[in-house]
Parts: sequence; structure tokens; C-alpha cells
Amino acid sequence: MTTPITLITYAGAASSQAAAVTRIGGVPLAGPGTAWPTCAECAGPLKFLAQIRLDASGSALAVRGRPHTQLLVLFACQNRPGSCQDWHPASGANLALVVPARGLRRIPRPRAVDGEKLFLGAAHAAEPQVLADAADYDGARAAWAARTGRRVNDVLGQLGGTPAWLQYDETPACRNCAEPMRLAVQLQEGPDPVTAMNFGTGRGYAFTCGPCAEATFLWQC
Repeated sequence: MTTPITLITYAGAASSQAAAVTRIGGVPLAGPGTAWPTCAECAGPLKFLAQIRLDASGSALAVRGRPHTQLLVLFACQNRPGSCQDWHPASGANLALVVPARGLRRIPRPRAVDGEKLFLGAAHAAEPQVLADAADYDGARAAWAARTGRRVNDVLGQLGGTPAWLQYDETPACRNCAEPMRLAVQLQEGPDPVTAMNFGTGRGYAFTCGPCAEATFLWQC
């Protein structure tokens, strides 16, 4: 018996960058007083990658209209690509935040910083597509592309499920409770090289621990 795989797909520019929706790029949302994060290696501002709607358990939500209680917000350093270890979960060169989905505001951008260092060039809406009969993530991507006539690169990743690792299994343990964390979202770079997230042509993986409201991000290529 196969487990349904929920893909997120490119659906054009997001209609509102102020809404607490699952979104790739644009501007990040968080609670009042949240400062723009910086890289622990180069001290430069991190680039905003994505925000993902979560339920109270820390699981990503696939249904747009379903109430959500949390938001997962992801950043990574792009100031010196290849120098700062933004692929490593403990380097301090990336950040995954779980924030309550209430009172959200745009995080104030640092002054005198080029917008290209902070934001992707365009906001991409993420549209869930559930494939019930795919054997694995790569099979689901291929099946979706064949069914819709769209490019495989229009798949931006998956919500929850089992990580499709490109190297070895790097499932992290929660730093608070030491329990294995659960995949919230797996991300692809996307169809547009100008606005795509930079994972070295690889994949990003964000994990959450629901009881501790903790999150971790890493990528492989």
C-alpha cells in the first residue's frame, strides 16, 4: 500500500505577500519585534526562502482553507555562495523558525542592504497536489508532469511524507527533547533560475518537532 504524496507546485506570483499562506519567496512574516536574521559565519543578512503553514502538531497543511496555528519560516545565507555552510543544519548559516500564526507582520528589512541579498526575485505561490498512487517522491513528480503536461521543474517539493534524500539520511534530532524530527517540507529550486532558491541544484529539507515548536533546515545536492 502506497502512502499519498503531497506535492507543492509552481502556481505563478503570489496574490498577496502579506497573507499567512504556504509560499516560496516574497517577504517573510513573523511576530511583532522579530529582527531580520543574520548568518553566524559571515554576519550578513540571511535570504528569505519560504514560509509553510503548519498545524498545532508541526505538520504542514495541504488544504488551503483549513485553519492553521503556526508558520514555518525559512532563511539561508546567500552572501558568499559556497563559503558559508548554509547546507549544514548546525552552521548558523541558515534558520528555520516556527512562529504562531497570529499577529503576523512583515519582518523589517535591514537598512542599506541590497534587496537581492534578502529576497528571491519573485514570489511563487505553492499549490498542493495529492498523488495517492505514486511509489515515491520522484515517481510522483514524473506522474504529475505527465498528467498535467507541465514541466517536472514546476514541482517545488513536497509537504510532509518521507524525505527523498540525494545523499545519506540526515534526519535531525530535536535539540530540546532529542527525539527524531519530522519532515515538514522538502523543497526544489524551481523553474526560474533567476528567482530559484540556491541548493546547488539539490534539495532543501525542513524538519519540525511539534511538542517543542522547534525546526531545522538543511540541503543536499
